[in-house]
Amino acid sequence: MVESLTNKYKLTELLNKINLPRSTYYERLNKVKKPDKYAQLKEFITQTYYDSNSTYGYRRIWKRSLKAGFKNSPDTVRRLMGKLNLKVTIYSRHTSGYSSFKGNIGKKAPNILKQEFKETEPLKVLHTDVTQVRLQKGKWGYISAVLDQASGEILSYSVSSSPNELMIKDTLDKLKQNIDPSLNPILHSDQGWHYQLKYYRDILKEMNIKQSMSRKGNCHDNAPIESFFNLLKRECLYRYNILDLDQLKQLVDEYITWYNNDRISLKRKGLSPVEYREQSMIS
Repeated sequence: MVESLTNKYKLTELLNKINLPRSTYYERLNKVKKPDKYAQLKEFITQTYYDSNSTYGYRRIWKRSLKAGFKNSPDTVRRLMGKLNLKVTIYSRHTSGYSSFKGNIGKKAPNILKQEFKETEPLKVLHTDVTQVRLQKGKWGYISAVLDQASGEILSYSVSSSPNELMIKDTLDKLKQNIDPSLNPILHSDQGWHYQLKYYRDILKEMNIKQSMSRKGNCHDNAPIESFFNLLKRECLYRYNILDLDQLKQLVDEYITWYNNDRISLKRKGLSPVEYREQSMIS
């Protein structure tokens, strides 16, 4: 304000009027005119934050900034995010959980994993499950997916209006495109009725996949895929009042594409699932 009026009034008069010392005036004036050394980093932080649908905190954005060539610390990114008023937005919604357990209607497989989630080589240990999502007008949508334990990559998935045999077969058909039969991986699931039936076991045998099952009622035995479904819902699906199955399919398609190729994991040295798999194959 003072600077804008100096062409009409003497500086001394203006400073006396607002009781501002001359030294303080020049100090503040220099700060205003001094270039912001964090201008490019702020722009990068803002862009990365919105590209992640407001789900990236300062640690993930810091990792991204290092890849982009910025030299800074996590605390710098956290402080700048505070100034930019960028806060992680995670949605939570209480809905009834889906359970596919219907008792002993087929053959159970042994629990090979026993909560050992330490595999680091991709395509060796896989997890599968089905979850449900509420749609409008009292309807439900169901998502079946297969996740690679080492990379976190979603190798196949299917979206359906019913958690039926067709959805499970579709998931396995898509999995065939990403799994070489010579790998002989383990595919772990809960004791859902889908996974106890003969057709399911026959397909796994045909694909040279070993079947493993959780203990009854123990979701921690299948934690990797449970964690993914939690992310999918909190980072994406719970943001919307989903109209129908078509919209659900579109949202799931978009999220999984982003999740596989762009969403970095701090547990995997700041790599996305696809980056982790590709680097593992090289090494």
